[in-house]
Amino acid sequence: MEETIQPLNRLVFEFGFIRVYWYGLLIGLGVLLGYIVATRETVKRGLPKDTFADLLLYALPIAILSARLYYVIFRWEQFADNPIRMFYIWEGGLAIHGGLIGGVATVIVFCRKRNISAWKILDITAPSLLIGQAIGRWGNFMNQEVYGGPVTREFLEGLMLPEFIVNQMYINGQYYHPTFLYESLWNLLGLAILLYLRRVNLKQGEIFFSYLIWYSVGRFIIEEMRLDNLLVFGLKTAQIVSVLLVIGAIVLWIYRRKQGDAIPRYLDEVPQVNPSKQIGATKKKKKKKR
Repeated sequence: MEETIQPLNRLVFEFGFIRVYWYGLLIGLGVLLGYIVATRETVKRGLPKDTFADLLLYALPIAILSARLYYVIFRWEQFADNPIRMFYIWEGGLAIHGGLIGGVATVIVFCRKRNISAWKILDITAPSLLIGQAIGRWGNFMNQEVYGGPVTREFLEGLMLPEFIVNQMYINGQYYHPTFLYESLWNLLGLAILLYLRRVNLKQGEIFFSYLIWYSVGRFIIEEMRLDNLLVFGLKTAQIVSVLLVIGAIVLWIYRRKQGDAIPRYLDEVPQVNPSKQIGATKKKKKKKR
């Protein structure tokens, strides 16, 4: 006899035409916590406090757009008959790699305009990315997506999981691997490692490289277990991108290390100079010369 287990309600609350879903709420919570952590670190590193607030105004919408676009491109058959569903992001379908591409591109442009080291900003951002990804995966959990191959209830109970997770992994008459949970825990472990690496005083950019390597290795392994893969020419897109990111991060790490002292370190102080005082000091110098 087939079990009857009701999935958790994806809707947090509804007020008139306003609907708030767990998927969006959890992603928003991840962004908020990541923003708080990044802003505190920004101040410690001697950068203006509002740096990440300004950056987020551009990076967040662009990252969401690119994450959705990435997903739609590789899952076009899902939207071909009803293209309007491309805008239903509360149903899930935000690809982390797509968001990463759009977010990093935004950081590079933003830092060039502000005359800030993009590598330093990416280093500061890296732990926040893992925070957002770790929490965001629970949005996938609420939508009953990002799961692996079939397993038994006994297997899930053997993992000492709470009953609400076990029950939510019961999808269409079958229990599945909670790969969302595996990735969330992997990201939290990576977060602890990156926070430790902040004290090591690596070269600028190397904390971000560490993020790329750590996340990509975990994603490659977990992707092998997942059933809802994005595919290109029959290959798993996330695994291809993960391999490219690991290779790219290692190559850049080695190349930049060869430049020695030309690359500043993460903990190097950033002198904060008040522009008005700097102008006043320049005028005084000129007067003295006269």
